[in-house]
Amino acid sequence: MDPQTLLALDRAHVWHPYGPMPGIQQPYLVESAAGVRLRLAEPAGGNRELIDGMSSWWAALHGYNHPVLNQAVQDQLGRMSHVMFGGLTHEPAIRLAATLVEITPEPLQHVFLCDSGSVSIEVATKMCLQYWRSTGRPEKHRMLTWRGGYHGDTFHPMSVCDPDGGMHHLWTGVLPRQVFAAAPPAGFDAEPDPAYLADFAALLEQHAAELAAVIVEPVVQGAGGMRFHSPGYLRALRELCDQHDVLLVFDEIATGFGRTGALFAADHAGVSPDVLCVGKAITGGYLSLAAALCTGKVADGISRGEVPILAHGPTFMGNPLATAVANASLELLLSQDWQGTVKRIETGLRDGLAEVAELPGVADVRVLGAIGVVQLDRQVDMPAATEAAAREGVWLRPFRDLVYTMPPYVTGDEDLARICAGIRAAALAG
Repeated sequence: MDPQTLLALDRAHVWHPYGPMPGIQQPYLVESAAGVRLRLAEPAGGNRELIDGMSSWWAALHGYNHPVLNQAVQDQLGRMSHVMFGGLTHEPAIRLAATLVEITPEPLQHVFLCDSGSVSIEVATKMCLQYWRSTGRPEKHRMLTWRGGYHGDTFHPMSVCDPDGGMHHLWTGVLPRQVFAAAPPAGFDAEPDPAYLADFAALLEQHAAELAAVIVEPVVQGAGGMRFHSPGYLRALRELCDQHDVLLVFDEIATGFGRTGALFAADHAGVSPDVLCVGKAITGGYLSLAAALCTGKVADGISRGEVPILAHGPTFMGNPLATAVANASLELLLSQDWQGTVKRIETGLRDGLAEVAELPGVADVRVLGAIGVVQLDRQVDMPAATEAAAREGVWLRPFRDLVYTMPPYVTGDEDLARICAGIRAAALAG
């Protein structure tokens, strides 16, 4: 079909993320993608190709149409595309679980494969709740988190997203009531604030008897505001959770696999949670997949209960195509100097965004690893900002008061400079 017919059908029938129906802002129609470039069916901002500054919502680490990942999918497709995971198993899933255990912090030992990041948070919370029920303490049924967080759009994950600043305040009175601390003070390199830690400790102690777990995004709060905080807070959380007999969950769906400059954000702090969630980049952006890893303590506790199983089992759990390409993506990442690559991107973003901090209306510019953020003193005019970036040949997806980038790791220096130019244009227009 011609582009205009497709876009008319899209408007009539397709509900896009975080949008009304019918849509207000017409999406760009992508016909193919390769490397870091999206090729459009019709020009946007005068360009048929846009450099992807978003890694397709932070997932496409290796860019698009990568020969190694393409081959992994093709090879697996010739064997089997899917087989149920109940009562059956297969090599790609086993290899992936073993690799995740090997590269994540000790003592995470057990891997539950999930369909998506939000589902992995559902599974993680279910693990924590079922652990306490199985060990005879069902009153420990609430979660504690800090404000500014985002953990997904299904129901239990929504309950631990920021209740006021996020998009899920609509569900007040429907969602489980969780316990919220203030957001951690900003600044990756800042020393932890003793007063903040004292307040957090007091809140945790007050509710410890009813808390199943503390759940946070370590080091970087993603869709809740792209805020960075000191790894020192993670060390404090680990000590406080141990002291008060509360489990600790890290949501590394956005930060895992090198995005912050460490393989996992927890590595910045040198601590391990009781449950760790990963997703997004795990397959290099090829297929939806996530995982919830837990310690032997959590698994053993669940197994001692009246219902000695984890009561969860998605139809496409452990999908062979997804796990096969995940193995290929992780092998590709770990076989290269990913740390040097992320450091190069970090340097390019710092240099390229330095002058943006001086623009009118810019409240803050911050960079960590392969993450660059420009925060405005107002809400972004998304259509205007998106179009301005497209005129520079760059695809960005601003939100709230933020224009940001998480580029694929294969982004070259020239393309990185163009992304920074796109961010500058978007900040001025938005």
